[in-house]
Amino acid sequence: MKKTPDPFPATPTLADPRAWQAETIDPPTAWRYELTSRCLSKLDQTLRELRKQPREITELRVAETPLAESAVELRDVLHALETGRGFAIIEGLPGDVSRQEFQAAYWLIGQLLGQPIVQNVEGTLLYDVRDTGQSVQYGSRFSVTNAESSFHTDNSFGDDVLDYVGLLCLQPAKSGGLSQLISGFAAYRELQSRDPQALEVLSQSFHVDRRGGVRPGELPTVQFPVLARQDDELLLRYLRYWIEVGHEKANQPLTPAQRAALDTLDDVLREPRLRVEFHLRPGDMFFINNRWLFHNRTAFDDDSDPDRKRHLVRLWLKRGRESFSCRTGLN
Repeated sequence: MKKTPDPFPATPTLADPRAWQAETIDPPTAWRYELTSRCLSKLDQTLRELRKQPREITELRVAETPLAESAVELRDVLHALETGRGFAIIEGLPGDVSRQEFQAAYWLIGQLLGQPIVQNVEGTLLYDVRDTGQSVQYGSRFSVTNAESSFHTDNSFGDDVLDYVGLLCLQPAKSGGLSQLISGFAAYRELQSRDPQALEVLSQSFHVDRRGGVRPGELPTVQFPVLARQDDELLLRYLRYWIEVGHEKANQPLTPAQRAALDTLDDVLREPRLRVEFHLRPGDMFFINNRWLFHNRTAFDDDSDPDRKRHLVRLWLKRGRESFSCRTGLN
């Protein structure tokens, strides 16, 4: 039987490294982790073998490649994701590999951190994040538009809270597209100080739109709290637009208390002193803890050259590397 999340998270302390703010987080140079020479050697060996015997990227299993020996070399990244700041940027991939090989390397390195899970009802494992000219007003996801996404967590209407989100930067935008992060622990502490009543409301269930990821027989919405605790861990599920659309579809308008609590949370998430922000560079592999970090991507403008348009590739990962998983998730 699935354990029901405790709706009241434990109070984060100032000493908790996960409860960082812009002034207390470690310097940006510490957020980046270079692949070791040993890891790069194993990766080069793996890619050379792939050139000889080409395969679909998502058919590759890191356990069957020389790169499997490099898992221990990513322990600092895992430590940052789990008990540190909650995010890490892996860099150092050689610049002479093709985009296809970049994605293969990213797919394999991701498996050293967790188990890939599918991201939509079509079973997509590597998800292209780029502007397709669509609009969220007509059912699209923010990930295929150039609009600001607002602070959120991925897969907010999935059966389980998604552990890690990965983003490989193949091409940044011409302008904009800034990555922003806020610690859920710091936001929780701020909410507790400003409005404890809002915390209580946010720990109760809201309707969340499934955003087109509905299978036959399923309702168009699911119900989850924005803030919860499970096994002494803070769990977040949030994208306000999905909540507003979810309540419309359920024909249950947000109550004044619910709307006020969401407004208070958004006010907290607009605080510059709580967030860090940066641009991803080509070749960067960005991983975040999706359980307790809010993330946002600002609006962007693309280059007119199709080959220079913003292009990121997303991975969703479940903690643990015991076996490869194709469990369904949706965003």
